[in-house]
Amino acid sequence: MEHTHHSSDPAVAELRGGFTSTRFVLVEPSHPGNVGAAARALKTMGFSRLVLVSPRVPNVQNDPEAIAMASGADDVLASVHIVPTLADALAGVHWSIALTARLREYGPPQWTPRAAAAIAHEQAVHGEIALVFGNERTGLSNEDVERCSALAHIPANPAYSSLNLAQAVQVLAYELRTAYLGTDVGVGDPAGGAPLPPHAGVGAAQREPAGARAQLAASDEIESMFTHLESALVALEFLDPANPKKLMSRLRRLFARSGLEREEVNIVRGIAKHILLKTKRTD
Repeated sequence: MEHTHHSSDPAVAELRGGFTSTRFVLVEPSHPGNVGAAARALKTMGFSRLVLVSPRVPNVQNDPEAIAMASGADDVLASVHIVPTLADALAGVHWSIALTARLREYGPPQWTPRAAAAIAHEQAVHGEIALVFGNERTGLSNEDVERCSALAHIPANPAYSSLNLAQAVQVLAYELRTAYLGTDVGVGDPAGGAPLPPHAGVGAAQREPAGARAQLAASDEIESMFTHLESALVALEFLDPANPKKLMSRLRRLFARSGLEREEVNIVRGIAKHILLKTKRTD
């Protein structure tokens, strides 16, 4: 794998960092065989970090079917990290992308795998990133999707678009490897085919020179910001908890396009705090 040798070459160091700072998250996988096959898919593309959120089979990494399907990727399978929630899986992550089987009206921006991989490559320079995959039968919940920074959608055959979980992992892992190795893929078009405007989906921190980059906010910091902001909007009576409609979903989509920096999250939380103080409510 690219990150197993040492080099003083900055390009090699960045490449190694990209492979090691990228985690693949499977949310509530049902079939041990798919977990093993996903481990194999990662290893063939040079990745090794597999996180499972509440798998249906406990200790799935020791399941005979998983081991058989891993087919030599035993090390990746044996080192899986198992956590109870997606929030735990995204701890320390500043950017994440969820694979969705269908295009969604609401939620974060949506990209083809190739476009997503190009953005992921840029984001991996700044720290931990994650690719999130849903359950084989039900996919990802809206809540899980909205916890991610962006969406990827594989434009499969509409007459038969049912990709196996491990196959989907393989597609994204391949595109990510291609991007990390510097092959000329470009950012491309978002899912749906519309031309991608300059810097779309990429926050200001990615457009600045390396020396000027601010620290991007982590997933848990962003989630705390949304909780705080929602409380403030309820206190203002701008948001009716009994009839919230899609307000928070739309705000999540708006913020997801911006590439939130830690200082920006603190500003939004400061605004929410003062709204709550003015309305004499507690957070």
